[in-house]
Amino acid sequence: TAQLSSGENGEDSHRISPSPVVHVRGLCEAVVEADLIDALERFGPICYVMMMPFKRQALVEFSAGESADLCVSCGAKEPVYIAGQQAYFNYSTSKRITRPTNADNPNSGNKVLLLSIQNPLYPITTDVLYTVCNPIGSVLRIVIFKRNGIQAMVEFESIQCAQKAKAALNGADIYAGCCTLKIEYARPTRLNVIKNDNESWDYTKPYLVRRDRGKGRQRQAILGEHPSSYSDNGYGPPCPLLPLPNNSRYKLTSVDVPDMVSYPLPQSSSSYSGHAPSSVAMVSGLHPSKMNCTRIFNLFCLYGNIEKVKFMKSVPGTALVEMGDEYAVDRAITHLNSIKVFGKRLNVCVSKQHAVIPSQVFELEDGSSSYKDFAMTRNNRFSSAGQASKNIIQPPSAVLHYYNVPPCISQDHLLRLCTEHDVPGFVKFKMFDAKPSSKTISGLLEFDSKTEAVEVLTVLNHYQIRIPNGSNPYTLKLCFSTSSHL
Repeated sequence: TAQLSSGENGEDSHRISPSPVVHVRGLCEAVVEADLIDALERFGPICYVMMMPFKRQALVEFSAGESADLCVSCGAKEPVYIAGQQAYFNYSTSKRITRPTNADNPNSGNKVLLLSIQNPLYPITTDVLYTVCNPIGSVLRIVIFKRNGIQAMVEFESIQCAQKAKAALNGADIYAGCCTLKIEYARPTRLNVIKNDNESWDYTKPYLVRRDRGKGRQRQAILGEHPSSYSDNGYGPPCPLLPLPNNSRYKLTSVDVPDMVSYPLPQSSSSYSGHAPSSVAMVSGLHPSKMNCTRIFNLFCLYGNIEKVKFMKSVPGTALVEMGDEYAVDRAITHLNSIKVFGKRLNVCVSKQHAVIPSQVFELEDGSSSYKDFAMTRNNRFSSAGQASKNIIQPPSAVLHYYNVPPCISQDHLLRLCTEHDVPGFVKFKMFDAKPSSKTISGLLEFDSKTEAVEVLTVLNHYQIRIPNGSNPYTLKLCFSTSSHL
């Protein structure tokens, strides 16, 4: 059996010992799990597939090592095409793909799937996921949560339905070029839903509908175009979902997977190019006298590194924010678009510009510069993998987590700080127990509303706390807490 597979440039890749798990590279954008199964099943039965959509790679675990040998040796000798594009194969360094269920049986399935939505440029609701999943297999319940980015669990009627859905949707885009699905089997075998709304829905219990102000909730599917609320804020014309060709090349059999592209697709798929991935966000709706480059940094740094911030002279109340990468921009859009800051609603979208150039620098109403470079600041929170992993990516909430505060600072000190800076005071205060040797303290501050917490974070994040006889000031660090109240 061949232990070497030829790389994309024809060179031999370094020697990796044989494994039943094959690492596949060079996949095209719209590829789904079923495409891999379709193309590689001829080498032998496949027991698990893990998609890596943004890397255009996947791991495929064969039931037998011989099948993997055949796949790798065949791919080295002649082109193997997956969804019409040549793919490249090598053994994985893993002998088995880790399942989220941690089940010992490699074939163990579950009728509940865990969906991770990557690059979530548009809101993901129960309606959206139901419209995507139900044509493939009957959906009983959906729960959406925002723990590690945006994830959801979808419970199907049977394990067979879940298997079909995983194959047909794993790696697919809900909307063209974004909201990409990465699907695994979930740990729970049943979902518990207590109310029917945007975040959770039990399709077996229609009476769980939450009534808002006496009106019944309108059920509407919004796939095939992005939500109408985005049409006038720089997102451009609607973009289609699941950009898969009509020949349904990824079908297992016509019975297994219904024709996925049966939603009404708008004609203008090329319109998406106006909105190519960029690491620059455009932010409008900024308060003219209360927002400046530093305050934008204080808020946006929770979702990624900030390189530069520049207010646009030609468009008052609008700024460009250059971030570390396009995913940081996605996170900022997901969590900050439409929030209120100083009584004005922010509008955050992808900029057509790919870098911020410091031209036309002027003075803002508060006397500060319209342009600031933050590339070298120590307050960026994603400068290393270790540092980035400590940041909990949270949507704005009424509770702020504070840290890096000197132990001599009391609740009254912090309240005075709010008064001095003309921002709302907190209504509840909690200090975490610190080790006796700890040089700093941390805790939680609860405000009357999310809007108040956003204002305080925007103004006081990175405030320099000076203590008597202390040489260096302490930099107050704030972020949104995972707790909704104290």
